Amino acid sequence: MKDIAGTELLEPGNIDNPYPFYRRLYDQPVWRVPDTDVAVISSFAMIDEAVRRVEDFSSNMNALLYKDARGLPARLPFGSAGVQVLATADPPLHGAHKKAIFPEFVGRRMTALEPEVVEIARARIRRAMDLGTADFMAEIGGMVPISIISKLIGFEDADLQVLLQAAYDSTSILGATLTMEELVANISKSNEVGAWIAGQLHAASPDREDILGSIARSVRDGVLQQHEAIIFLHTMLSAGGESTSSLLGNAARMLAEDQELQQRLREAPSLIPKFIEEALRLESPFRHHLRSVPHDTQLGGVDIPSGTTVLMMWGAANRDPAEHLDPNRIDLDRKRGQVAFGRGIHTCVGAPLAKLEARVVFEELLAATTNISLPNGAQPKWESSLMVRRHETLPMVFA
Repeated sequence: MKDIAGTELLEPGNIDNPYPFYRRLYDQPVWRVPDTDVAVISSFAMIDEAVRRVEDFSSNMNALLYKDARGLPARLPFGSAGVQVLATADPPLHGAHKKAIFPEFVGRRMTALEPEVVEIARARIRRAMDLGTADFMAEIGGMVPISIISKLIGFEDADLQVLLQAAYDSTSILGATLTMEELVANISKSNEVGAWIAGQLHAASPDREDILGSIARSVRDGVLQQHEAIIFLHTMLSAGGESTSSLLGNAARMLAEDQELQQRLREAPSLIPKFIEEALRLESPFRHHLRSVPHDTQLGGVDIPSGTTVLMMWGAANRDPAEHLDPNRIDLDRKRGQVAFGRGIHTCVGAPLAKLEARVVFEELLAATTNISLPNGAQPKWESSLMVRRHETLPMVFA
């Protein structure tokens, strides 16, 4: 196994623009980060194989990554405190958890939800257009997803700005760029949100027709323990707020930078779903997820020792030239798919909702405007995270 410097993983320039760094990673199937128990997998083929070998590459999260004093990714083990729920659960537990909420994300539910998405998107777009120049992330990119996921879960009378910040704080725990002190502080914030969610769950009737009701029934029926249910809901809030926010911001920036593509989609809005697939491929909302190695194994002929934490680099796999011809170009006729929402049994259950929100937002935005662009000299700011690919700010002119 060849080495890749851990400081390169967390170097700010590679956080803002990781793609030149990713291109170097394709040379080897697996890279070791020296002086750590961390390995990196970046190629589409190797990730495709690893996600199918759940007995060798477990989704059970047993550690968080943080940046140590050397600038290297270090592990904070959970020990017995780790709770395996949905995305961090292996079969058969994963299947039971997915079944508990899957009905909320099937086609019929998405179809019924679409008018509400349209209403929320139109209101946010009108507000941005009234401002003329505004931060896309603050006005649209963050608020549409948190409004929808809060409503779908059943968090009533919630302060959406507070919930959005809670979602961002929770995913920052997974970003590997925090110091130990910052990580502990954000874990404390996350626990405060967990206490609020516990109160919401305690008050929820199992007869409710929303995700809170589904989870309450799962607790009643013994599918989930109370503490698992709280983490379940927290995960849904965080992922639903964060991943779609990242998708919307990344796609909006691509359109603002490409007037020809923007006009093409205005004239042929039926192409918007294909554009969303390409936006997901080119800028994966989550750059990676972690897998733990429970026993010595191999991948691509490379030995990986037991106890290794593996970074499955979705963002790199989605631009792998061995899988995608001309991978850095938007191609609305591209046949190959993307793995931005994972692959295999852990494909994100909320992917249909994220794509619905993105389709509606860009249908409405392009119909309501004649042009969107970045202000002269504007520099979009990226979230400092090895995991999240989200704009902190995205100044935009709406005309």
